[in-house]
Amino acid sequence: MAVEIERRFLVKPEYWQELLASKQLEGKLIIQGYLCIEQHTVVRIRMIEDQAWITIKNKINELIRREYEYAIPQGDAQQIIQHMCGNQVIIKTRYKVCIDDTDCWEVDVFHGKNDGLIIAEHELDDPEQIFTCPIWIDQEITHDHRYDNMYLARHPFKYWSDGKDTDD
Repeated sequence: MAVEIERRFLVKPEYWQELLASKQLEGKLIIQGYLCIEQHTVVRIRMIEDQAWITIKNKINELIRREYEYAIPQGDAQQIIQHMCGNQVIIKTRYKVCIDDTDCWEVDVFHGKNDGLIIAEHELDDPEQIFTCPIWIDQEITHDHRYDNMYLARHPFKYWSDGKDTDD
């Protein structure tokens, strides 16, 4: 079992476009379908290029999750997403942005019904770890469940980003 500790932030779109061009970043397309979304447990299928995984996550608190992940055949992943996930699918492109050798961020640019949303994640070794945010980082959203991928699969960003519909 692995434990995931991460903080999440919105990305300033105007800086993101500049960063993307200046660093010539190449992203990887991710398709994620959700089989189970409960209050503290999620089961998802993820495809990245020609690889696929089933992942089970269990939330310990806002920063820490237990995570179990296993490789599965890509054909199985495609069929599971197509036949078992319904509309609970998100599509995004993930970029790895390294400030230096030890400070790397994952930036997800969402597509489809979540278009316009850009989220940066910073994985930590310890919940109390101190780090500096780059200039392209906007507000922290670690504690805002609306930005969780599982929430976005059920409640796409385009339906609530205008502030009219903020929850279930």
